[in-house]
Amino acid sequence: MTDLSARSILAGTASGPIIAAGEALSFWGGVDPATGKVIDVHHPLHGVTITGGILMMPSSRGSCTGSGVLLDLALTGRAPAALIFSEAEDVLTLGALIAAEMFGKSLPVLRLSHGAYDALCRAGTATISETEIVADGLTIPVAPPATSALDLTADDRAMLDGRDGVAVQLALRITAAMAAQQGATKLIDVVQGHIDGCIYASPANLTFAEKMADMGARVRVPTTMNAISVDRVNWQQQGVPQDFGDPAARLADAYVRMGCRPTFTCSPYLLDSAPKTGEAIAWAESNAVIFANTVLGARTAKHPDFLDLCIALTGRAPLSGVYLDEHRKAKRIIDVDLPDAVDDAFWPIVGYLAGRVAPDRIPVLRGLAAASPTPDDLKALCAAFGTTSAAPMLHIEGVTPEADGAAAPQADTATITRADMIDVWTMFNDGPEAVELVAIGSPHASLSECRAVADALGARKRHADVTVIVTAGRDVMADAGDIIARLTASGVQVLPDLCWCSISEPVFPTKTRALITNSGKYAHYGPGLSGRTVRFSNLADCIEAALTGRVPPRLPAWLA
Repeated sequence: MTDLSARSILAGTASGPIIAAGEALSFWGGVDPATGKVIDVHHPLHGVTITGGILMMPSSRGSCTGSGVLLDLALTGRAPAALIFSEAEDVLTLGALIAAEMFGKSLPVLRLSHGAYDALCRAGTATISETEIVADGLTIPVAPPATSALDLTADDRAMLDGRDGVAVQLALRITAAMAAQQGATKLIDVVQGHIDGCIYASPANLTFAEKMADMGARVRVPTTMNAISVDRVNWQQQGVPQDFGDPAARLADAYVRMGCRPTFTCSPYLLDSAPKTGEAIAWAESNAVIFANTVLGARTAKHPDFLDLCIALTGRAPLSGVYLDEHRKAKRIIDVDLPDAVDDAFWPIVGYLAGRVAPDRIPVLRGLAAASPTPDDLKALCAAFGTTSAAPMLHIEGVTPEADGAAAPQADTATITRADMIDVWTMFNDGPEAVELVAIGSPHASLSECRAVADALGARKRHADVTVIVTAGRDVMADAGDIIARLTASGVQVLPDLCWCSISEPVFPTKTRALITNSGKYAHYGPGLSGRTVRFSNLADCIEAALTGRVPPRLPAWLA
């Protein structure tokens, strides 16, 4: 007998048309907050407006900033009427929780059994109450939200009682609510945080941050900050409009006021404060979370925007998910067909495909150790994996610290073939030979990546009609003085603070029709975020494009 059941995650009522997607969606880079339209060109719902609909998908994926996009949609009346998932989901759930807790905007969130989910997907419209879902002759009972009997410490209870002020009280209440929906029974101490919500994804991000700062919020653990949406020092000279630059800068300033370190990088694992193996941390930003768990062996959930600050204010996170040993096991074993003599473009392609093959579970990749990936290769792989999978980590046999014995007893198997790689390469290169922009640094470039670009250019200058931009963190740039000078002499712009997923016109060159990048992450998000054709290739092709203004969309030697 088919199980037709539903659990309310956030209670409420709603009605509207069913908008069902067979795959997860990242709201950041996937949904335009100004219109409520899906802009991810690789998603089945591309072009669909989700406002007022009952949005159904297995879970969310991609950027932690999706919670901010959902909050903005809720505050402007462009949100879906309800969200329905079949798997665990945190990012959009947290956005809906903030909308209800801080702004009185109710948005029901439900999790359905697989049978109920499949049945409801076939309906045209639905009405949701606190006790049932009614749709086209189908009735699904709804159980009330789960309540977790959290084992709180005396310090936790004092914070909830207001000992440390209203901001901390609110922060712990939100953290406890997320713990309940995750099934946690206690909270855990964390030693550091990383804030993703400082990106100006929407006015809602600023509203939240300034409200918390005005309440006297101060972080309790050392906390770094993600890339922001402007070059904090130079945005006015760069011609950024005041109505964007000012709130984007105010957003960054609000987090600095709350005691966060103005690192402004989406690669916090490159900082001197990078966590050690086994340390419990609270990071947001999808690529950083995946790298921290996978490569460093630290422990952090993929915390949504806003929850990152709540945890930093209290030093406490829900003890659930990959904080626990059993949830770090791989549920899928992926055998990768490793071509001979792969180059730097191989790693984002494999990461992207691994996320497709394991969109909702942690995988272990086999067959890659012989290629001896560098930290930069692993950075590119983790970032691309995060665009297509909701999982907060993966393992690579013979490479990453927890891969030995990582496969769970019930893990199934899958493969990534050369044909799969060719398909993704071809998808990412459906564009013209001529390009006007070369985009490097998504996530932020490391010192060695900056050096590789400088060495590849040598004493040559970029083509007059091509803009070349590398984005990097302030700390990396401070250590790369001679390299930055060499890049500048070749006509390359090296920009701090911004990352490609937050860059906008006029810093993004307005005359660009097509661009090329070596980032699998930006190859995925770039078309929706920039409105331009985005091609993907290795660094050598990016340099050729920089020098000549064109490069044919050919297969790399290792796939040809």
